[in-house]
Amino acid sequence: MHRFFIATAFALIATSVQAHDFNAGSIYVDHPMIEEAPPNAPVLGGYVAIYNNGNAEDRLVGIDSPAAQKVELHRSVVTDGIARMQPMTDGILVPAGSSIWVGADGSHAMFVKPDRRYLLGDEVPAVLVFEKAGRVDVTFKVEERSSAEGPGHEDHTQ
Repeated sequence: MHRFFIATAFALIATSVQAHDFNAGSIYVDHPMIEEAPPNAPVLGGYVAIYNNGNAEDRLVGIDSPAAQKVELHRSVVTDGIARMQPMTDGILVPAGSSIWVGADGSHAMFVKPDRRYLLGDEVPAVLVFEKAGRVDVTFKVEERSSAEGPGHEDHTQ
């Protein structure tokens, strides 16, 4: 019996260490990640899946992080063959009963002037700020550049 308890405790600890999701009311945040950047990069690109399991829309209006001078929501837009960053000053709508991927259509969180170089496996604390759900503490994990394609959780409900 004692061995069963110890094995169960270790399994729970391992599961919680691997978990990378966060909740705030009807808002479920999954897999916040930052792409590993080259040395001396002045910005880091952040991505995250957000699910609104409620009956009312909400809006991601900002992100705060002590690990960067500021965090801005941007969208890459190509005009006349030239890519430009366009600030998303109105935030990002999260419709009721659906999900968004901050990473789709060129959207991303830009961590401006990070406090140090973040390497593969590092964690970056941040707070997602929603119009209705309020502030949600999250941790962005630093991953390889190719992983910003989306979490693959299109039909998630929590």
